[in-house]
Amino acid sequence: MALTPPAPASADLGLIGLAVMGQNLALNIADHGYRVAVFNRTTSVTERFIAGHPPEVFSTTGGALVPAAELKAFVASIKAPRRIVIMVKAGGPTDAVIDGLTPLLSKGDVIVDGGNALFTDTIRREKALGEKGLFFVGSGVSGGEEGARFGPSLMPGGKPEAWAHLEPVWKAIAAKVDATTGKPLSGAAPGRPVTGGVPCTTYIGADGAGHYVKMVHNGIEYADMELIAEAFDVLTRVLKKSVAEAAGIFTEWNEGDLDSFLIEITAEVLRHRDGATGRPFVEVVLDAAGQKGTGKWTSTSALDLGVPSPTIAEAVFQRYLSARKEERVAASKVLTSAPAPHRLEVTVAAVRDALYCSKLAAYAQGFQLMAAAAKEHGWKLDFGAIAQIFRGGCIIRARFLQKITLAYARDPALANLLLDPYFADAVAKAQANWRTVVAACALEGVPAPAFASALSYFDGYRAATLPANLIQAQRDFFGAHTFERVDAPRGKFFHVDWPDPKRPQTEA
Repeated sequence: MALTPPAPASADLGLIGLAVMGQNLALNIADHGYRVAVFNRTTSVTERFIAGHPPEVFSTTGGALVPAAELKAFVASIKAPRRIVIMVKAGGPTDAVIDGLTPLLSKGDVIVDGGNALFTDTIRREKALGEKGLFFVGSGVSGGEEGARFGPSLMPGGKPEAWAHLEPVWKAIAAKVDATTGKPLSGAAPGRPVTGGVPCTTYIGADGAGHYVKMVHNGIEYADMELIAEAFDVLTRVLKKSVAEAAGIFTEWNEGDLDSFLIEITAEVLRHRDGATGRPFVEVVLDAAGQKGTGKWTSTSALDLGVPSPTIAEAVFQRYLSARKEERVAASKVLTSAPAPHRLEVTVAAVRDALYCSKLAAYAQGFQLMAAAAKEHGWKLDFGAIAQIFRGGCIIRARFLQKITLAYARDPALANLLLDPYFADAVAKAQANWRTVVAACALEGVPAPAFASALSYFDGYRAATLPANLIQAQRDFFGAHTFERVDAPRGKFFHVDWPDPKRPQTEA
């Protein structure tokens, strides 16, 4: 079908990029009564999209899709001040779209990048476009294809004035949760959006804050997925549960404190059987996990800011290790595990507790990382509000997040989630099981690196004294890097003249 040029100023906002996420977000916006101009570089993609979603689809909401074959006509079809959402691949493709748009826009127009952009790119773009009188919003969009269609979690960053233009749309299309329980509201369908509840979006902060928070969300997601996979591995390799039994256990866990989207889909995946072989589906999936880079970005940022985030980083490393499938198979024929000197009794309840505590440690690392970034970049992040918008729509949505929201309500300046009274008590009760699972895996040669790193993080964080004193003494010996003394004020440094047999100590 040939596209008829749209009438000028006939759309409420526009969207560029009609891959699955872009299409679903456009449909979501139209479901909420907005007329959405849509454009894709390949016109045939736009044509097929429009053919599959005729005007009558939105008859109950008053929304519409307004297609354009040319970028200039697309821009002209949007009411001023224009709001244009970009849903294309991060990096160069996003810059190319922005470069094509900019000459066609007017001062006060708003460009919204809904892709998984690196936050430093967002800072650069926001500054450059601001100098031209344009607003730029870098907004995290979490929830995958289903979230984009029926309600994602949205994390916008930029100038408050830009958010004012975008706010009514983002609050309309975001996932909704119950105001009291934080439980996601369900029932959305094409042409019938969910109404009421609290929208899972809020203004995050200046320039790259929105994309930074989305990046950390993805880092936590990496950790969460690795921890769930390790729990499954312990259930099947240590407790000798069948895949079907493990599916039932995850289903049961989803009724309690571990209730979450990832636990729910894990149970569903484990119940699924392969159509070709009849075997459990998970057994025919090659154990080589892919990634798109956001977990690596999170870990790199943690290193840059000096924030300990070992569980998130371990999850990234495990994906790298999983990709070395052939190398691992060869190693398995050479390297063996020594027989365990003794066995520890591990229960399903112990695995659940280990998963819960490790998950808490990963979230604690993520929120500490956001706090450090806020200080570094001058962002004023509201961690309670961030936890609130993670409760629905996004991949890490979970009952657990309501407790995090309450933790920051009790203490907005909370240094670490592990210090919140509720979570401190929860870990105290579950800690013995956590340690048992990690120890049992070590004894039996079952890798549980994320469980172990989370426990080590907990033990390191609660340690009043660490062996770093020896490290610093070594550094002073070979590099004259100086050290602080336990009996002197912080910030006062000393050095030992190591070549001197008497080793006199001097203040640096």
